Amino acid sequence: MSSKKINIALVGNPNTGKTSLFNQLTGMTQKVGNYPGITVDKKQGGCKLPDGTLAQITDLPGTYSINPNSLDESIVLETLLDTDSKDYPDLVVVVAEVENIKRNLFLFTQVQDLKIPAILVINMADQMERKGISIDLKKLKEALKTEIVLISARKKEGIEDLKQAIVNYQEVPREIPFQISGKIDVAYFNELKNSLKEFPLYKSWLLLTQKQEASFVSKTSRRILASFKKDPKKVKKYQHKETIYRYKFINDILKRTYLVDPSKAKDLRSRLDKVLTHRVFGYVIFTGILLLVFQSVFDWASVPMDWIDGFFSNLSKTVKHSLPEGVLTNLISEGIIPGIGGIVIFIPQIAILFLFVAILEETGYMSRVVFLMDKIMRRYGMSGKSVIPLISGTACAIPAIMATRNIAGWKDRLITILVTPFTTCSARLPVYAIIIALIIPETRVFGLFSLQGLVLMALYILGFAAALLAAYVLNKVLKVESKTFFIVEMPNYKLPSVKNIFFEVVEKTKAFVLGAGKIILAISIVLWFLASNGNRDFKNATQQVTEQFSESEISEEALDQKIASYKLEHSYIGVMGKLIEPAIAPLGYDWKIGIALISSFAAREVFVGTLSTIYSVGSDDEGTIKQRMAAEINPVTQKKRFNFPAGMSLMVFYAFAMQCMGTLAIVKKETKSWKWPMLQLVGMGLLAYVSALITFVLLK
Repeated sequence: MSSKKINIALVGNPNTGKTSLFNQLTGMTQKVGNYPGITVDKKQGGCKLPDGTLAQITDLPGTYSINPNSLDESIVLETLLDTDSKDYPDLVVVVAEVENIKRNLFLFTQVQDLKIPAILVINMADQMERKGISIDLKKLKEALKTEIVLISARKKEGIEDLKQAIVNYQEVPREIPFQISGKIDVAYFNELKNSLKEFPLYKSWLLLTQKQEASFVSKTSRRILASFKKDPKKVKKYQHKETIYRYKFINDILKRTYLVDPSKAKDLRSRLDKVLTHRVFGYVIFTGILLLVFQSVFDWASVPMDWIDGFFSNLSKTVKHSLPEGVLTNLISEGIIPGIGGIVIFIPQIAILFLFVAILEETGYMSRVVFLMDKIMRRYGMSGKSVIPLISGTACAIPAIMATRNIAGWKDRLITILVTPFTTCSARLPVYAIIIALIIPETRVFGLFSLQGLVLMALYILGFAAALLAAYVLNKVLKVESKTFFIVEMPNYKLPSVKNIFFEVVEKTKAFVLGAGKIILAISIVLWFLASNGNRDFKNATQQVTEQFSESEISEEALDQKIASYKLEHSYIGVMGKLIEPAIAPLGYDWKIGIALISSFAAREVFVGTLSTIYSVGSDDEGTIKQRMAAEINPVTQKKRFNFPAGMSLMVFYAFAMQCMGTLAIVKKETKSWKWPMLQLVGMGLLAYVSALITFVLLK
């Protein structure tokens, strides 16, 4: 029996089954998770090898690279670099997963460069046939100059082969197939090698790239490293080059040794992917899912929306009749309550939309959508990564624009930033919902689809089409050379977590309501003040109207309504509306809608709240906001103000207009210039006006 003892470090990406292998080798029980960071410290256990050697195995935290981005990953770096540590490994076992071997080999080649004996373990080998994967093991061993063992930790297959390979670890070649210095800058790395003779070259390079000094580095070496760190741009540039050249090296090897044939795959995930990412059926299924979403937005939300609408209408009436007459009562009943009610009414629809988005993300389907849409994006001058901001823009353009930071090429990123506001965000939904409810009948198409839901879906498609068209034009206009690559990792399908979905919907809905509520409350108060005060004609409204109808037979109720309308028209807000009315009249709008358009430049969702406030000021009408808007009459044509041509014109206007100060601010921040947000504001505004005008003229 041998009394020899060796140290072994288990290293691997998250989700490769590394901890499962640790449990198989040591017999210890440890929790296995499906997310990075489950191993938060070094875990050790003993394993007796076939020749009697005792191996102390250290399960290091999951990491994608030796370059640490977190405390967990820094443990890996310290363990592999500190040769004086009692845990310094005699052998590193790098655990890879058969489906994501390319990404796993990045870490493996880094370990090899440290000149520590390394064995590559490819886990989940039992799934190769089901997933249509074949590996030429002999050629792969020759190319990587190492020992490779196929295992299935879950089924306990290949464990004895791995133990025997560990016994013979000293026979593992210590050659470095990937030479970093020769790929990037020979002179620079020779200087680093000659200056830091204390460490091997790649170890010196890793120490140089770290923000914090390693504990085992001497003072002399720290001074030398500090001198090289004086040019951080060069260090960052060379890190980027290292990543590119490593993946090129890995790709060249895998082309000869690793084959995936989707046609031979037999597992459920592969079968689903064949259908869901099919070049024809994939788009058909995605369209069907969109139909389901938008049908549900109207069908499921109608009952709670009607209840909320009636509740706020009754609350406003109750407050007005219960509190003593005065400015404060009018402010609450005509300003605050209608304004807040104008946004709360849309909580059911927004929550349903967020619910479906959360389910699609939780199940893993959203990644398939990104993959599908990548094929379309490339034709319009955008990176495949542009799909993520465009899809997330359906919630809000602000975080969507911030999400463009993962797009490498400046041109692709700039185009994505500029076109993302075209995608229909949740702030447009209240406008669409109220107008659709007014002008589109509640009928069924083919007895199955709601016509209102189909119109809503068409508006979303219109916004996305506008984004693509704008991207195509910008790609031709902006003369910036840029090339980027799109990489998306397809997660496994899984049943959505009810808890995760619940919190996701609650948090996003709460963020929308609270964020919009602050703006709406402030604007409602300002609008109420402007609508409740005015010039001399406003103050003499009772006298003016009474004289006008003195000889006519008119009821007291009708007279009060005439006085209220006269006051509103001659209030400060009425005067402002009258000033812009000539410009918007060709679109089918009156001065009241004009005020709502202006106020909604702060945020689109303010539109409904503004009309709710305007129609509530001085009015004794006990109807809901929807009923008041439906009853509004055009004094010239004596027809409904919100008729089909005017309603469609309004929705087209909101589909294209840039009406969000927050979005303009974030565009300025991301582009570091006011040039681009101003281009968005003017360009989208002109497009909105012209499109709305054409829509109204054609439908009139």
